[in-house]
Amino acid sequence: MWRGFPSILKKDFKLMLSGRFLLLALGSLILYSCYINFVYVKLDQDIYPVYLYDPGNTQAGASAEVTQVDTIEDLQEKCSDSYSVGIDASGSEPEIIMVTSGITGTDHYRAAYALSLLSPESSHAAELIGQNNKEMKNRREITCEFLFFELTAVGFLGLASMLFKEKQMGVIRVHGILPVNKAVFIIAKLCLFLLSDLVFTCLLTVINLGLAAGLLVLPAVFIQAGILSLIMALAGFFCAVRLPDFKQFSLLYLVLAIFISTPVFLAGQTSIAWSWINYHPMYHLFMGIKNAYFGTPSAGGSYYSVCAPVIVLLFLLAHRALIRETAKEG
Repeated sequence: MWRGFPSILKKDFKLMLSGRFLLLALGSLILYSCYINFVYVKLDQDIYPVYLYDPGNTQAGASAEVTQVDTIEDLQEKCSDSYSVGIDASGSEPEIIMVTSGITGTDHYRAAYALSLLSPESSHAAELIGQNNKEMKNRREITCEFLFFELTAVGFLGLASMLFKEKQMGVIRVHGILPVNKAVFIIAKLCLFLLSDLVFTCLLTVINLGLAAGLLVLPAVFIQAGILSLIMALAGFFCAVRLPDFKQFSLLYLVLAIFISTPVFLAGQTSIAWSWINYHPMYHLFMGIKNAYFGTPSAGGSYYSVCAPVIVLLFLLAHRALIRETAKEG
């Protein structure tokens, strides 16, 4: 079965180099890392800025984190961004003024936080758990997002683009004549792209989380990245074999990148709650990577018992599609 594997692997590696795939991955790594380290972590937005209008000076014990304004008009202007919270203390009881964020739970948090700053000495101290400060939390979240996007979109496109190039070169037609095992043909490509994705995962994690924190989470991240890489590579391979040209594949790629991945980001990184998102397979893959970065246990055996058959099924579909294509080309 493995006869010819080294030569196929060598040929595929040369195609990766000629296709500038590794150069593209390096460029993405540099771009992501520069954005994370020089832009994203510098965006230190205060948690719900609170403004107070208190003409009678009735809230003398308010926290120093509260900013006082001189007029009610100033208060309304400061709170017009759907993020800041205003407190009107001109009446007998402090009144909350804010533009709704559109999420009822978040609005309640904002109001409760603002009122707690009026008498901070009576507020109950929360128990702090975990060891991530705000910067490290942001680093883990954004690194997780970039890795998921890279493995989903670029991973889906990378192997498929190589296959389309081989179609144009007549490689598929040649393999239809030569006694080369079709499974070996697929496995060689999977090995190369899986290795490149794991190297990318390692560098992205260590560069943006730091050596100590990165090495601590890498074993779990490698497992999740490997699962996602294999699934997307096999899906891309199958679609590239079945579709006649790159234009149709590009349309499918656009659907994947926008209409399939976007709901996953919104559900995983914001307060938006959709009950149907639990039936979205990409959501569980995204949360697997996110949980790995934060050291949170994944879904357990049920998660892996689904991922393994899916990978096997995709491989069988890709293998059968390749056999049909080579028979047609031959």
